[in-house]
Amino acid sequence: MTRTLVLGGTTEASTLAKALAEAGLDAVFSYAGRTANPVPQPLPTRVGGYGGVAGLVDYLSGEGISHVVDATHPFAAQMSRNVVEACAQTGLPHCAYERPAWSATDGDNWTRVVDIAAAVEALPDEPAKVFLAIGKQNLTDFAAKPQHHYLLRLVDEPQAELPLPRCSIEIARGPFDADGDLALMQRHGITHVVSKNAGGRGASAKLAAARSLTLPIIMIDRPQVPPRMTFGDVSEVMAWLFHTPA
Repeated sequence: MTRTLVLGGTTEASTLAKALAEAGLDAVFSYAGRTANPVPQPLPTRVGGYGGVAGLVDYLSGEGISHVVDATHPFAAQMSRNVVEACAQTGLPHCAYERPAWSATDGDNWTRVVDIAAAVEALPDEPAKVFLAIGKQNLTDFAAKPQHHYLLRLVDEPQAELPLPRCSIEIARGPFDADGDLALMQRHGITHVVSKNAGGRGASAKLAAARSLTLPIIMIDRPQVPPRMTFGDVSEVMAWLFHTPA
């Protein structure tokens, strides 16, 4: 018998959870706990971290997990590294279910950067109105350029004072559409967009909106993770689960 741990938080993870439930497979869905009201899943769900590699190893062994699917956000690199190491220590088969990265198309004005620090550096020195479409984890870095007015789109209301002296907040949960993001950027007079290259359709609306407005986008490349088997479609993951012995 198999028992699969799905490390989630993405649309792909939710798609896989539905497929597993419909197939009647034993599985556990795991959220990191970064949002107050995560999307309900049709699987038993746990919320919170594991305490690094050692904690994850203990969980995998204690819960009788036979397979691990890393369907976390492409920028949750530390968790992905922990999965690779924990599965190496326990000998468990694991894979990643990951959306393809975005690529610039005709009409796009991208500046690609390697990390958050480079994105901060790439912003102009003169005051600008920046759609900071990166979530809430790295806002402190942008306090180095307090002259800008930042637009933040968050899933939850902030529970503490934000580190940015000039900012506006929109509370919303995706997926979004291009018309809505176009209206959002026009309403706030956005001049620059900063985005992580998360990939997928649900967050790509801002790219289409920026293209329509001919706005520059500072695109942050995905962090490096150790080599692992990676799939881009739920049917591929399901086939792997059925054909990979525990």
